[in-house]
Amino acid sequence: MGHDHGHGHGKMVLPDYKQWKIEGTPLEFTKERLARRGLRDPWARNEAWRYMGAFSNPVTIKDVFFRGFKWGFAAFVVALGVEYVLFPPKKGGHH
Repeated sequence: MGHDHGHGHGKMVLPDYKQWKIEGTPLEFTKERLARRGLRDPWARNEAWRYMGAFSNPVTIKDVFFRGFKWGFAAFVVALGVEYVLFPPKKGGHH
């Protein structure tokens, strides 16, 4: 119980911290400002992942408003169809 028997379950693989570089990120500016005062941020590399890969792409208005739009619209159409079938509009005048 709780032991890994060679199946690969339960073992978390952490990325190598050396892959994250602060050069070319906004953290580089902070590093230079701290260096001028004789300081350094030992945790800066831990924040560098925010500026790498998919995380470095800025979020646009299109991403905010249209993410999931097609699935939401499809759900709306299905709900509208179900409502029309279960509760058809009444024929006739306004009574």
